[in-house]
Amino acid sequence: MTEDYIPGKEIDLNLEKILISKSQIEQRLINLGSEISNDYNGKEIHVVGVLNGAFIFLADLARQLKVSCKICFLQASSYNDQKVSSGKVKLMHNLDLRGKDVLVVEDIFDTGQTLKCILEDLQLQEPKSLEVCALLSKKIPKKIPINVKYIGFEIEDRFVVGYGLDYAEKYREIPYIAYIN
Repeated sequence: MTEDYIPGKEIDLNLEKILISKSQIEQRLINLGSEISNDYNGKEIHVVGVLNGAFIFLADLARQLKVSCKICFLQASSYNDQKVSSGKVKLMHNLDLRGKDVLVVEDIFDTGQTLKCILEDLQLQEPKSLEVCALLSKKIPKKIPINVKYIGFEIEDRFVVGYGLDYAEKYREIPYIAYIN
């Protein structure tokens, strides 16, 4: 196995390949935290995590920020225990972001459908600024064009799990990112 293997932590899913190791994620978080902190220097940002997938990424990213931030969440879902998006996005939140500098933290930017819905919804609140940070960005041909200012890693179009990403609400706890069939 790899440096990321956890003895006694058996996974009943055939993880084919580790795409991004725990140490690669840790290093990228340091760089993202620095970049975001520089861009928001002297400001307070409202960091909006997209549940459930972004909670681990958001927690680790927030610890790298050197600016004042408030952390809140919204819930978005479109997969419904499948490997392919249903195309229908459900959003749940009670946020008040009027006049705030907002950074949406998402686990993965794939088709763009979920992110488009989130940004349209949050834009209605008239934030001062609205930017996006995604841990992963999939290379997909007909992706909805959305400006994602901060991207952790670009990946091929594969179904991935780990580091908050799941398959049917499982495997979020894996400390690296792997792809499955």
